[in-house]
Amino acid sequence: MRKRCLHSIGCIAIVLISFACGNAGEIAPGLSYGDQFTLVGSKHFLKDYQPINGDGTINVVIEIPTGTTAKWEVDKTDGYLKWEFKKGKPREVKFLGYPGNYGMVPKTLLPKSMGGDGDPLDVLVISESVPRGSVVQAKLIGILKMLDDGDQDDKLIAVPANTPFFEINSIKELDERFEGISKIIEIWFSRYKGKGKMVSNGYDGPEEAENVLKAAIDAYPE
Repeated sequence: MRKRCLHSIGCIAIVLISFACGNAGEIAPGLSYGDQFTLVGSKHFLKDYQPINGDGTINVVIEIPTGTTAKWEVDKTDGYLKWEFKKGKPREVKFLGYPGNYGMVPKTLLPKSMGGDGDPLDVLVISESVPRGSVVQAKLIGILKMLDDGDQDDKLIAVPANTPFFEINSIKELDERFEGISKIIEIWFSRYKGKGKMVSNGYDGPEEAENVLKAAIDAYPE
């Protein structure tokens, strides 16, 4: 019964949500709270980390750990990690928790002139939850092409080292090895803001992900 269950999309969703256990409330070593809504470290999260490592992996600053709903993001001015506010209140997603560790690539920018939203590139790292503020080295396997109110809002998809997912090199391989995960991710991003607000144009491969990354690095003002 259990073996059959693990092959269903519903059970994969439960597995993904369970990744959050143990780490959701933790923060990365070296960080401290400036106040209850601000995490401060010795480095500027946007400016002081390189986007690409020597081995070809990317650096991802984790803003929202797997399974959590609090909307934190890196402030582009001071480089701190801050809990977003909306209508005077700290923002939380009114949906299931994130289906992976969500964050951004340092020293990137998807400008409005390129159809973007003016923010750093978003990344979803498929793995169990890691502490907020962690800088994770991960491999790109594809990109989810999204529109948010007409603005390009692509989500790079990546897998971290030292996990079973690191053997995966593309969304196609992900579907073959871990059936259902890509569908869960696409449905989640298409629905978490409410029906019709986010539009998915499907997945593209690692080559397109690399092209988008390169363009965003080139657009970042040094």
